[in-house]
Amino acid sequence: MDRELLIEIGFEEMPARWLPGLTRDLACSLQARLDEARVAAAASPLAFSTPRRLVATVAELSERQQDLESVVTGPPVSAAYKADGTATKAATGFARKHGVDVSALVEVDTKKGSYLAYQRHQGGRPTIEVLPTVLAATLRDLSFPKQMQWDAKLDDGRGELPFGRPIRWLLFLFGGQVVPFEIGRMVTAENDVGVVRTSNVTYGHRFLGDGAGEPIAVQSFTDHRTKLAERFVVLEREVRLERIRSALIARAEENEGSVDLATPALSALLDEVPDLVEFPVVVAGQFDKVFLELPGEVLATTMIHHQHFFPVAARQNAMAPTFLAVTNTAPENAERVSRNAERVLAARLRDARFFWDADRKIPLESRLERLGTVLFHHRLGSYREKAARMEELAAWIVSEVFDHGDARDDARLAARLAKADLTTEMVGEFAELQGVMGGIYAREERLPESVWQAIYHHYLPVRPEMTARPVAADLGLGAITWAAVALADKLDTIVGLFSAGERPTGSRDPFGLRRQSHGVFKILVDLPELTGLTVRPSCRDLLEVAARPFESWKTDPGVPTAVTAFILERLQFVLEQRGHDIRNVRAVIGAGGIGVRPLEARRKLEVLPEFTEGEDFKHLAVAFKRVRNIARNLSDVDYDLAERTEPALGDLLTKDAERELLEEIEIRRPVIETVISAGEDFRRGFAEAAKFGAAVDRFFAEVFVMVDDPVVRAARLRLMKRLERLILQLADISEIVTDSQD
Repeated sequence: MDRELLIEIGFEEMPARWLPGLTRDLACSLQARLDEARVAAAASPLAFSTPRRLVATVAELSERQQDLESVVTGPPVSAAYKADGTATKAATGFARKHGVDVSALVEVDTKKGSYLAYQRHQGGRPTIEVLPTVLAATLRDLSFPKQMQWDAKLDDGRGELPFGRPIRWLLFLFGGQVVPFEIGRMVTAENDVGVVRTSNVTYGHRFLGDGAGEPIAVQSFTDHRTKLAERFVVLEREVRLERIRSALIARAEENEGSVDLATPALSALLDEVPDLVEFPVVVAGQFDKVFLELPGEVLATTMIHHQHFFPVAARQNAMAPTFLAVTNTAPENAERVSRNAERVLAARLRDARFFWDADRKIPLESRLERLGTVLFHHRLGSYREKAARMEELAAWIVSEVFDHGDARDDARLAARLAKADLTTEMVGEFAELQGVMGGIYAREERLPESVWQAIYHHYLPVRPEMTARPVAADLGLGAITWAAVALADKLDTIVGLFSAGERPTGSRDPFGLRRQSHGVFKILVDLPELTGLTVRPSCRDLLEVAARPFESWKTDPGVPTAVTAFILERLQFVLEQRGHDIRNVRAVIGAGGIGVRPLEARRKLEVLPEFTEGEDFKHLAVAFKRVRNIARNLSDVDYDLAERTEPALGDLLTKDAERELLEEIEIRRPVIETVISAGEDFRRGFAEAAKFGAAVDRFFAEVFVMVDDPVVRAARLRLMKRLERLILQLADISEIVTDSQD
């Protein structure tokens, strides 16, 4: 007979951002531990969470462990019996080890021969006896961004139990019966918190209802959920989320406004607030209209990031002097909660208005001297020094790479002032507004749009997706200068920090270099959509110029090597994230190495799948792998020398198959090189490359490259190298070969 399992871990309030992951981890860990304990469940565990609890339940769990049948292999049969058939010491010792007679052993056939073996049967224990071990392992499995040492321990041989927050109660029922389990105290514990023992008791909302804080006895999950609801706890996160969503829309309409929950900031806030409350109630509040004179970004940041409030838009899409707050209180307390929220917000907005008025008295240009006191990195100097490097790099990018010399002065100015807002009072209080406030203050100073837009958005993008902000509509007339300044900032950070020895390792990336590189590739890959430009800069060119100010780039070969590996790895990640096949990505990136042009890589990947599934192209890819292997016998230096000094290949090749392949190369090369030069119509280029198939097949069928004659061998190696170089301009198509095709 199957029974219901119910577990509730009650704790002090857990950070909201941890709960979704913890809820998933609880279900996965419990399932894994039940499987490990051989306790069969009719369905997977369900997990729930509120700020004060994690809950897991399994509707039907077997009453007993499954029996365990195993075979333990002993000595070979040849060593187990003497010539007269009696058992040897090896056989009797093996039997004695398992507590049986030799006659109870069996013979099993293995790849190594016939062996004696013991068929061990282990009967299953009652599930209620196994569950304490399951819970202990599950508690150990849960991981947190930060763990607390709270003087707790488990009797599982591992001692202390760190956790995200101190555990205050444990509800642990199997078939309505309490499963005995306890969390003990370390002998060194200095506080008076007692041992936490399992029971059939849960707790409702901390201060709502007549029985707030009193224990509630439950018998099942249905009973548990029902009684929690009666005590103002909505257990299901999805229910809390939908209740909040509906209430936000309704309250906004009551205040003659609207709330756009689709915007990234409000969408993120809506995703967070269900994990802040157990009984969500939405209240509306007002603030003085005089604060509407502040930039909308300041108002939104104050409300969303600092207070977890939802701004309300007026009917004309302007911000209304109204906000919505999600509270953990009863509706009858809404008025009092609203007034308190208004007072808190008003204080924050008064500070913001003071900062706004004070900051505008000092022009950005006048802040550069103080910027010299703000440290970027102890080995790389101040932010003023970084801004100076950005200024030179942005000017080079906009004029030499983008071919927009007319924007050079604006790019220099934007780069020079980009970090000046780090010295403002507003950014000192609202760090989220870095860059944004610089752009706003530049706009207030009547600087050109191409300058203030570049400053405003230069920290973006931070994600590689095509939809990541900014989009062209955000950038207005500042698109080109923004791209130059943003690239300069990110490239200087990447190359500079690598030169200073700050490199990402595993999950550790304290300076966000992966995020910086994703921003670089988002700009380069989507350059036409963002700026209208069709230029295709290579990673090599950008990195070499960005590295000029850093001496270690020139003196330590490990620095450019590490940056190259990092950049190519990140580009591969970005392209894979956009849904491109990993083999195709490797083919496109591997062909160019650090000389890869990200926009070209994108365009190639958009058409390459049309060819990779064709049998002719697959066949050519296999043959090209052979071409590459053979071409390795001729170095690039020797090939270039031979092309300059040796006779033309047509005068050295005599066999029809090799001359046919040479002719195919000469016919196809102009088309492929035209495609490469234009940086577009790669469909035509790949189609042209696919036509090499028959000539390559015939060549390998009739010609042996590595002959003894050094002149003939060298000529044929040159032919292989020439074909390799031509196709590599498109992609290393050998990368699309699977192991089964190889």
